[in-house]
Amino acid sequence: MVTSLTASTLPPTIVNNPEEQITITGTPLDNYPDIQRTQFCGSSETAKSNTYVKEYKIPTPCTQPLAIVTDPQGSIWFTQTNAGRIAKFDPTREVFTEYENPQWQGKSSMMWGIDYSPDASLWFTDDATDGIWKFSIEDEKYNRTNYPKAQDSLPQRLSVAGSKIIVNDFTGNKLTLLDIAQSDVGISYLSIPSPVENSVTGSFAVDSQKNIWYTNWLFQKGGVLVRFSQEKFELSSITSPGNNTNLFDLVDIYQFPPGMSTPNGITVDANGKVWIVDTSSSFFFRFDPDTESFTKYITSTPQISSYGNYSGIIKNPISRPYWAAFDDEGRLVFNEQTANRIGIFDPTEESLTEYVIPSKNPKWADCGEIENCGLSQIFDFTLSRDKIWFTEWVENNIGVIDTSIPLSYGVDLDKQKITLQKGEKTELTLSITPTRNTSNLSITTSNTALFSDIIIEANAPENLVLSADLPKTIPVSITASENALPDIYKVLISVQSDDFVVSKFVTVIVEQ
Repeated sequence: MVTSLTASTLPPTIVNNPEEQITITGTPLDNYPDIQRTQFCGSSETAKSNTYVKEYKIPTPCTQPLAIVTDPQGSIWFTQTNAGRIAKFDPTREVFTEYENPQWQGKSSMMWGIDYSPDASLWFTDDATDGIWKFSIEDEKYNRTNYPKAQDSLPQRLSVAGSKIIVNDFTGNKLTLLDIAQSDVGISYLSIPSPVENSVTGSFAVDSQKNIWYTNWLFQKGGVLVRFSQEKFELSSITSPGNNTNLFDLVDIYQFPPGMSTPNGITVDANGKVWIVDTSSSFFFRFDPDTESFTKYITSTPQISSYGNYSGIIKNPISRPYWAAFDDEGRLVFNEQTANRIGIFDPTEESLTEYVIPSKNPKWADCGEIENCGLSQIFDFTLSRDKIWFTEWVENNIGVIDTSIPLSYGVDLDKQKITLQKGEKTELTLSITPTRNTSNLSITTSNTALFSDIIIEANAPENLVLSADLPKTIPVSITASENALPDIYKVLISVQSDDFVVSKFVTVIVEQ
């Protein structure tokens, strides 16, 4: 067990090409040449915080934290992809413990999935060797299991479900169920082939009926949402000799709606609705299995601090929501990779709160000479009551959002559903209620319509200043263009500050 790692006293290694110069430190920094260390190992030596977010710098440099999970005692566990091991953070004592993995071969690996098992162990994926690892918390020992490989496998997300482990093979075109009750012949498994040939098998979620929902897609070419019935499988004798049942007889397939092209994250709410976030856009979707219909939502526009636009070439910045989960209050939580935020969507109120993460690495955005600009690459998060814990892959931090802290202002709309004819315009009022003096606010809007079918205008100053307990009203107009396609659209009206964004949705029905 290792609690920290100090730099080696070995002299630096000098090579002829300065871009390949590697200063040997005896730490995971050594997996990158000196010139790349700011980009991949952190642009700041200290963690940062604001009113709602607190970050913690990992003791060992350049560990590149990724998958993260909470155990029943409240400890935070995460993978260190550039060190090949597991680490723990104790939120009460604010102490890190890093567990050396003697079996690791020294290469980096994207460990996308981790989950806690009731036998006090942690399971995680390893894409470099196509492996599934088990870490015993009591023994502090690692055990690697070979994943049933396809020609081009990449075990990605992982979930412990009873005596099984569910893993999506991202590039191996299958979903795999591993039986972790080992026997003399090893671990048995079932691989469910993907309905779409040569496709990506995205993440998955299990509903209350034990159905496994997952996505199959071809990059930028669409795909399908798949429901696999574990109950039907268990009742069938599919593995018995002479049985003609096909695995595809146990799946239902639903075509993607327009706008969904890279659905990485997926989760299911308490009512059986399936929620999917799309990483090639700013969209997230709700699927109703009863009506077999999709509803499309959108995040707020990323703040310029996340993408910079120093060159002026970025015309339509997107947030890229990545993974999704529901908290104890029934709210959808997702990370926004290229907005450097974590969003919380309330399906009942149709409201969205997005927290801005303080650390920003300028090497991952068009920052130029812009200060406080960039991305920390928030690739995963875990929920613990009113806290959201997350990893920062390129800043070597973990962080926490405390959602119990009251926001400095709230927003509301006098209308949340309107019907328009083509060419018609309507007015509504945005109300902002501050709880303390707040400055440097801005009003932004976004919507799910293609092209300019929906036009939104907010009559507000560029930098809005609010005084405590003095509500502010902003007139907003919404127009359906003359060429608008008849459909149901979601319009998002947002109030942005440096630390968070609060938004409300309006449902806009455009009729023939």
